[in-house]
Amino acid sequence: MTITAQMVMDLRKRTGVGMTKCKEALSEAGGDMEEAIHILRKKGMASAVKKGARETNEGVIGVAENDEMAYIIEVNAETDFVIQNDRFKEFLKNICDDALKEKPKSVEDFVSQKYSQNSALTIDEYRAETVHSLGENIQIKRILNFKKSGDHSLGVYSHMGGKIVCVVSIKGAADEIALARDVAMHVAAEAPDYLKPEDVPADVLAKEEEIARSQLQNKPPEIMDKIVQGKLKAYYEQACLLNQKFVKDPSMSVADYVASEGKKAGKTLEVVEFVRWQIGE
Repeated sequence: MTITAQMVMDLRKRTGVGMTKCKEALSEAGGDMEEAIHILRKKGMASAVKKGARETNEGVIGVAENDEMAYIIEVNAETDFVIQNDRFKEFLKNICDDALKEKPKSVEDFVSQKYSQNSALTIDEYRAETVHSLGENIQIKRILNFKKSGDHSLGVYSHMGGKIVCVVSIKGAADEIALARDVAMHVAAEAPDYLKPEDVPADVLAKEEEIARSQLQNKPPEIMDKIVQGKLKAYYEQACLLNQKFVKDPSMSVADYVASEGKKAGKTLEVVEFVRWQIGE
């Protein structure tokens, strides 16, 4: 397979490794980007690459919530110019409000329901009218809801004008919304892949261990095992939300920070769920 300059540049952007080494890795991998990253990591040239290093499209993630639940809805457009348009912003607000009223479980359910401000139209027909008005295609890509309960606090954080939206649920109290929002802000910044180490798939963990061992050739087994465990601990601190250093207090992990805040308030608090959406993923 021919290795193009664009492929080399894309790999360099994702790994931070020099162009020559990127080209060599791509050649060895037969042009497979993920395999090339794996090769570079085995050679100790690249750290773990997050899922977020991907090309994005234009769009906005809308948020709506009341005392019962919260909804997040991603709407995509062709250009950034359109998403700054007042008509587009009005469309996004209106459909978010309708989601709260009707409680759809999927995009398919949502687009077929009646639009509350004009019962002659479905949500999808309202979308089509908006497309005609704006002169640009827009699509409702995905929708997700979160129910609020008496012993959970839900924190919602919107970043970069709705390009990234994160939701965090903390168990143990219903009045720790500010804390849950702080953790949601952390999620926006640090982009964890998993909640806790137990959530990391076995094949992902096996690959991380393989990479670690490949960097420790000729070490005695007992020393190698200890170093590998240390590298896996570092991986968890990067990939797992509860193990990450909290952005507002890097001396503590997210789990420890939340627990300490709960202790101050006489509560037992723990993060039990998070979602991080980013336009284009």
